[in-house]
Amino acid sequence: MFSKSSLEMLDTVARLGSFTAAAEQLHKVPSAISYGVRQVEQELDVVLFRRLPRKVELTPAGELFIEEARLLLRQMEEVKAQTKRAAHGWQKTLKVTLDNVVKLEKMKPMIEAFYEKFDFAELQINMEVFNGSWEAISQGRADIVIGATSAIPVGGDFEVRDMGRLDWAFVMSPSHACVREQNLTEEFVSQFPAICLDDTSNVLPKRHTGHYVSQRRLLLPNWYSAIECLKNGVGVGYMPRHIAMPLIESGLLVEKILPDDTPLSQCCLVWRKDDNHKMIEWMVDYLGSSQQLHQDWLEH
Repeated sequence: MFSKSSLEMLDTVARLGSFTAAAEQLHKVPSAISYGVRQVEQELDVVLFRRLPRKVELTPAGELFIEEARLLLRQMEEVKAQTKRAAHGWQKTLKVTLDNVVKLEKMKPMIEAFYEKFDFAELQINMEVFNGSWEAISQGRADIVIGATSAIPVGGDFEVRDMGRLDWAFVMSPSHACVREQNLTEEFVSQFPAICLDDTSNVLPKRHTGHYVSQRRLLLPNWYSAIECLKNGVGVGYMPRHIAMPLIESGLLVEKILPDDTPLSQCCLVWRKDDNHKMIEWMVDYLGSSQQLHQDWLEH
């Protein structure tokens, strides 16, 4: 309805309070400014400026219009800037998914580094469980996944960097019956619910933490709820060692050894191949080598 130049003209008149002063700043004659304002007022069928002997003043309707016009001008500039950035491979948002098994201590410095580097972009961080992480990358809900576990269950145009193995500890409350049992067996442990995180995938087959075939599961959304259940003796289960160790060391949980092999999860960093999204490249470089990734996100 209104061109950028007409909105800028109206903004200049409002700021300077004079057709003559606005004309001088915009390198036009006063009559052209007066005519331009009148054209907009006729289009709106509203008077925007009171014409006084030596100046002009905004009417209440004019004040509202100018406020909205300035917002539109800012949005126009942002659209222009975003379009230019996109043409050079800089998107507005980077979508990072954390698998629920990773540590969170490095999230704060990662966020701070991102916002210091990019004054125009936003970081969107989500959390998924097991195959939900792979589903996020395959469906485009994530640009990068930190800590995706197990074998790659999907195809797609993405790259992978090894993060090493995630170790698990079998834990329970100090008051749990399993603590008093010297040699745990499958039959004995299977009496109690296995605390498991619920895989967040909707399409891919769901995976869960280790448990016996005959053992009923208690499926929970995250480690915060799982820890509360374990501490309160609701069940037993495997937990990433880096999450479990502080709770074991403080006496809130007890680790027991099962006769079976302790499960190990191979973890990796996954990112979309996209030559027109340079923030992905920046974040992958920032997160570093396989050794650095393991130390920052998986190690106790």
